[in-house]
Amino acid sequence: MIDCVTWETAHLFGDAWISHHRLRHRLFVDRRGWEVPTYNSLEYDQFDTPAAVYLLWRDEAGQARGVARLIPTERPYMLKEIWPHMVDKLPSSPNVWEATRIGVDRDLDPKTRNRVCSELVAGCLEYGLRHGISRYIFLMPLVIIRSLLVRTGCPVVLLGEPTIIDNLLTAVAEVKISKIALAEVRRRKVIAGPVLNTETAPLKKAA
Repeated sequence: MIDCVTWETAHLFGDAWISHHRLRHRLFVDRRGWEVPTYNSLEYDQFDTPAAVYLLWRDEAGQARGVARLIPTERPYMLKEIWPHMVDKLPSSPNVWEATRIGVDRDLDPKTRNRVCSELVAGCLEYGLRHGISRYIFLMPLVIIRSLLVRTGCPVVLLGEPTIIDNLLTAVAEVKISKIALAEVRRRKVIAGPVLNTETAPLKKAA
């Protein structure tokens, strides 16, 4: 199951919260060389706030091996603050959220990595449906958009012209959240049922 973690609930998950920041450091600083804030091999940025929601795929030891960060666009978010030129119209709505810091541990074997990727996508859709979110927007390399989202069956729409960022062709895109989209992801990736631990994802709107 994928756990939903916030600042308010992080204490309920042992060191999963810290392991998720370590995972982000390995993925985005060690591997991709991003120049973002770090401390003691923990990666973070200005959008790690109480408004953010984290979906964590944890292994049997309780360590985060996959992560997605979700932020309502009525709060400060990455596209608006850092990449506003990438899209003509930026949303500000409790029903439109930004998805960022999506990643899966590279140390996992290929079969498990594929499973974690698929379940993170399904978990994001489940969370959106549960909370009345209409769509996610995100900035992502096209190669990852194709491999992570299009291949799993997500209805992706590009919102602007792709551009080169960190030597990768990158674009702003959106995924509209629907029961049909979730059903297609489950069908393609052979996911039998819900992956989101609803006990850790209470029906609560970010304020």
